Amino acid sequence: MSLPRLPAWPWRERLSPVLQRYRRLTRREQLMLVALAVFVLVTVLYLAVWLPALRYRDEGRAYFQQQRELQAYLHARAPEVPSARPPEQVTPERLQGVVASSAAQHELELEQLNAEAGGGVQVSLRPTEAARLLPWLERLQALGVAVEEAGLERQADNRVSARLILRVAP
Repeated sequence: MSLPRLPAWPWRERLSPVLQRYRRLTRREQLMLVALAVFVLVTVLYLAVWLPALRYRDEGRAYFQQQRELQAYLHARAPEVPSARPPEQVTPERLQGVVASSAAQHELELEQLNAEAGGGVQVSLRPTEAARLLPWLERLQALGVAVEEAGLERQADNRVSARLILRVAP
């Protein structure tokens, strides 16, 4: 009983002239051709795989070093950055205390500070320079305090006395 013969592979038929020509070469020529093929394969692998991998590695190291230097720079400069805390919000219960303390910080003298119905505060200031009054009002506004009413009177020596009604902004 004989085994059936397998059909020829299609690629083998196409390579057949190449294989026939290779087999006709001398043993030395075959070795030289194999060596040349190995050399071309190694060269292609070196140029297409190894060199780009080395280049990417070097670029990655340079980028890593750059990021490390940036991090060190940012850590060194961190104390110079002002705090990014959100401003404290004033509640109607704390309004009187906030008005009194911020006036003292801005070197303003309170003549009178009265609580009003509805959570407001009536403030009377001793005569002061307008240049001190405006930054104080801006600070109060940043804290969420709204000026509901303002009455200003010009005094001697370019001073201003103020009567204000302040409320927590809605």
